[in-house]
Amino acid sequence: MADAVREIDRPLGQGRGMPRPASRRRIGARAIAGTLAAFAVVAVSGVIALRDKPFRKVAPEVVAMAAKPVEPAAPPAAAPVQPADPVRKPAARAEGPQIIHVQPVETGGQAGIVIQDPSAIGQNLSVAHLPDKALIEESETGPLPIRAADGRRPFDVYARPWSGARGARVAIVIGGLAVSQTGTQEAIARLPAEVTLGFASQGNSIGRWMQEARRRGHEIVMQLPLEPFDYPKVNPGRNTLTVAATPDENLKNLRWALSRTTNYTMVMNYMGARFSADSAAFEPVMAELGRRGVGYLDDGSSARSVAPDLALKDGVPLATGDTAIDAVQDRGAILKRLDELEATARAKGSALGIGSAFGVTVDTVAAWVAEAKRRGIEIVPVSAVANDPEKR
Repeated sequence: MADAVREIDRPLGQGRGMPRPASRRRIGARAIAGTLAAFAVVAVSGVIALRDKPFRKVAPEVVAMAAKPVEPAAPPAAAPVQPADPVRKPAARAEGPQIIHVQPVETGGQAGIVIQDPSAIGQNLSVAHLPDKALIEESETGPLPIRAADGRRPFDVYARPWSGARGARVAIVIGGLAVSQTGTQEAIARLPAEVTLGFASQGNSIGRWMQEARRRGHEIVMQLPLEPFDYPKVNPGRNTLTVAATPDENLKNLRWALSRTTNYTMVMNYMGARFSADSAAFEPVMAELGRRGVGYLDDGSSARSVAPDLALKDGVPLATGDTAIDAVQDRGAILKRLDELEATARAKGSALGIGSAFGVTVDTVAAWVAEAKRRGIEIVPVSAVANDPEKR
């Protein structure tokens, strides 16, 4: 009876005592093993995907703003980006965008990168001594600065690079170069490249000295003789612009001074307390500077100067001196003035000092600049502290 029950329970088609084929058992085992392996791969992949990227290198954050290209054939320029606390390097290329590391990985955080148009910061120093032909107008007396057809100005193109960062900035202009050949050579060689140099329009070999100064990284300005009080007893020299002269006569003298060399960003008054206080005489001159894309540097010696109002009206970049650093030719007195500049820069953000290429001035400025840098002061070209109406 028990055998009958077992026979009834046995599946149909399978005789008692018939073994299951071995091949069928092997196929089943492989299928089960494959299924388990697939589940294992899926599970491991899910765990890796959900983890906090332990096997991936963190890519640096990129901050960039692309500008529309001016021409189809030209590479697109990138608009400058201002990080909250930038530590930027000076531009290393004259054209095209560049990548600037803002927060190096070595500090422990992610690297911030800015893709920036270097022309917004300044000129490539390797070609700084070469004039841009697009910025030159030929004249009977020599090359004159002019805006390029694309709107670029000598003020922008010939500017020395600087960091562009916020902070205490001091600009120092040392004038009177090209008057004494020995003094000019020593000033160019010994003054730090961040110091701006002013060339006297009546000097000699200005073109040669300009190239030497630019090769060494200096920004330069051209000194313009303007009528002082007590003129002609006190005389700035030949081709002085005067209140009594006609506008055409003054413009002729201005163009003579402008044609003495190239590659300068601004013109600077040499004397001129009377001329700079007369709007009727000064206005045609300022308008000419605006038309040519050249800035104006007022040494700050005259409180009656109308330069700020005229510069704003005519779109001229303007810088005004805060102090004459070497009115007294003494190292201690000069150092005191320079320290005052530093205090002004820390309080207001920037300060501008004016001096002349005397030996004691050159020596003192060179030593002070090295110390000021260690105190966190950035020494910048004069163009970096100018107010530019076209960039308001």
